[in-house]
Amino acid sequence: MRRTAVRFLSLGVAGLFFFAARPAFPQTSDSAHKTTYYLHGRIYTNDPKQPWATAMAVRGDKIFCIGSIEHIMLDCGGSKSDAEVVQLKGQFLMPGFNDAHTHLGSAGRAKLTLDLKGTDSLAELQQRVRVAASQHKPGEWIVGIGWDQTRWPEKTFPHRQDLDEVSPNNPVFLVHVSGHVAVANSLALKHTEITEDTQNPTGGEIERDAEGKPTGMFKEGSAMEFVEQKIPDPTNEERRRGIELVLEELARNGLTAAQDNSAWEDFLVYHQLKEEKKLTVRITEWLPFMAPLTELQNMRSEGGTTDPWLKTGALKMVTDGALGSRTAALLAPYSDAPDNSGILTITPEKLKAMALERDKLGFQLAFHAIGDRANRVALDVFESVQRVNGARDRRDRIEHAQVVALEDIERFGILHVIASMQPSHQSNDMRWADQRLGPDRVKGAYAWNTIQKAGARLAFGTDYPVESINPFHGLYACVTRELPEGGPAGGWQSQEKISLDDCIRAYTSGSAYAQFEDGKKGELKVGEYADFVILSQDITKAAPKDLFNTEVLRTVVGGRTVYQKK
Repeated sequence: MRRTAVRFLSLGVAGLFFFAARPAFPQTSDSAHKTTYYLHGRIYTNDPKQPWATAMAVRGDKIFCIGSIEHIMLDCGGSKSDAEVVQLKGQFLMPGFNDAHTHLGSAGRAKLTLDLKGTDSLAELQQRVRVAASQHKPGEWIVGIGWDQTRWPEKTFPHRQDLDEVSPNNPVFLVHVSGHVAVANSLALKHTEITEDTQNPTGGEIERDAEGKPTGMFKEGSAMEFVEQKIPDPTNEERRRGIELVLEELARNGLTAAQDNSAWEDFLVYHQLKEEKKLTVRITEWLPFMAPLTELQNMRSEGGTTDPWLKTGALKMVTDGALGSRTAALLAPYSDAPDNSGILTITPEKLKAMALERDKLGFQLAFHAIGDRANRVALDVFESVQRVNGARDRRDRIEHAQVVALEDIERFGILHVIASMQPSHQSNDMRWADQRLGPDRVKGAYAWNTIQKAGARLAFGTDYPVESINPFHGLYACVTRELPEGGPAGGWQSQEKISLDDCIRAYTSGSAYAQFEDGKKGELKVGEYADFVILSQDITKAAPKDLFNTEVLRTVVGGRTVYQKK
């Protein structure tokens, strides 16, 4: 998802619905000395040397003992009267989930905008806009996110006339679920001052009809920016309210860490929450690859790189679009659109030159690459960086890696490039990926097993809010490669399924490795952070379809309970 895709806010839209849950517990000054024993549980440690335990002891924010009940009681002071004791009574406990790819700021804005997810036709989208228009004063912006034309009978993008019918007096801007395309109505276009003579920006497209007039569709960030810059920014209060709602959702879904790509203004909100001891998830914030070097260095210095709760991390660059919108850059044309090979947002030469400069300053690089051409360009750049700047522990990443030419997959292992992927994307895209890619090219799509066998590290996430933050959706996709409702029998491109253990590792220790925090979190071991979840069922014994029914009973970050189901 693009960094700026939903930086906007539109108030007054139809109701916001949130979950009834116990609020996050504030951080307390005495937490550093608190001791808690978790006893009589089924504890999945994610530690190959000691996969299971029945008891665990936490002191402050770290695990100081784990193993059998006897070990905890006899060797770890489990009989101390001043410690808290949690009787698990056989409940399943595992490391907390670390989402390797999120957009928390965008998700916060989406909480307060028109929700278009789940629309099953153009008519339904129009109806939601019509309702929103009735709740806005004339001239106020209506902003929405989440529509997906691949779920509609029409299978085609909406046009400005479709929005004019239901909102002639309000500028409207509706972002696709991927964040890579958007549609605006005529009044919004009027605000942008776009004419028939306006040239397409580099790496983007203003779609036009047969007469050369804008259709209202904008493809990729450089084009969408024409409209986005006219939309009022959220106030600090609105920004914080949205983020607080997002943090509640993360805790409720068992997230103890998130690697985030949001605006710097959002990072400042996270920092404010941390200073107030109200941050409930560990956040590593990516920085914008295209920013000037001095600005990047200043942001890294200001945001820090070592704080266990909040720090800056990789430089994020979007190199192509999305498969659903046919803007992902392919080596050959789309099978269902022979005149279209997608969009590269930057020339390979410029990407390479900028990467060399940024790598010299010690930055980790994370390139969004969905199409096989974009993935090849990213791998070529990483290879050049290693050759020119010399060897070091870079842990450079490709975000999504959705379609990779089969001959390029081994390069992930050779170059030690991390494949940061989102399994739930496959659950949605498998409905039309064959049509987009054809029978041969699709074999390199969402190729978790083949990439892993090539020796590359997997780091899993959701691309939230593009997909649900719920990690159990991704675990289901990992082990089945089937639609949520079931099928195809045996799974789509079933050779790419991986085991549940591998899935969990990618969502926990794999994600920790991708942000240089292996050995600190992702496993339940002595000395690692006490970041874990207690679940309603043992997911290692559950049938795949029952993973969707898993509930988080408690989320603990740094030894502190941040969510507990009522």
